[in-house]
Amino acid sequence: MTKLRFDTGQVIAVRELVIAGWTGRDEAAVAHHIAELAALGVPAPSSVPLYYRAGAELLTHAAQIDTVGADSSGEAEPLLICDSAGDVWLGLASDHTDRALEAVSVAKSKQICPKPVARSLWRLADLDGRLDDLVLRAEIEEGGAWVPYQEGTLAEIRPLAALITGLPGGQLAPGMAMLCGTLPAIGGIRPAPRFRMQLIDPARKVAISREYTVTALPVVA
Repeated sequence: MTKLRFDTGQVIAVRELVIAGWTGRDEAAVAHHIAELAALGVPAPSSVPLYYRAGAELLTHAAQIDTVGADSSGEAEPLLICDSAGDVWLGLASDHTDRALEAVSVAKSKQICPKPVARSLWRLADLDGRLDDLVLRAEIEEGGAWVPYQEGTLAEIRPLAALITGLPGGQLAPGMAMLCGTLPAIGGIRPAPRFRMQLIDPARKVAISREYTVTALPVVA
């Protein structure tokens, strides 16, 4: 279990973390993501979407994370969290993943890296009818400058309600969190020392933001 404190003052105890993969709404986009991972040696999924389990303790508000080796990278994703009262909230997190290990086991690669979480949340019910309009954006630092890495709307990801009903039991239970999938990387998946992301609500002109740095620990044989 891990406790996450948000800027609203909420403290949510997360007991279960699910990472939904291969969640693109457009079959061609899913095929593109499968192909870009195949270029890294990652085997194709047995079905789509898939629901991976990971330790809730991986979720973190830390501004800096450590990884083993330099073969990891971030992925901006919508984050759903159900509080103790059963209310579902929408946030933002990075499914930071070890790409070298991913070629061996996607499930293990998900478990090995921390998952940085933004400190803001929006009530999911307040966004009913316009979730598809929300913009997901990420940038990475390359050569000392920020460059675009991911950008699109949630219309490119399977409806969040469908991802919830696809869970075992058909619901996001209190104490559960789910990362809901990502968008293709602009220029291909690659590591970077800094990663930043936003979930933007154009109608209200507000955004959830998160930035973090990555320290690659030496691999000792």
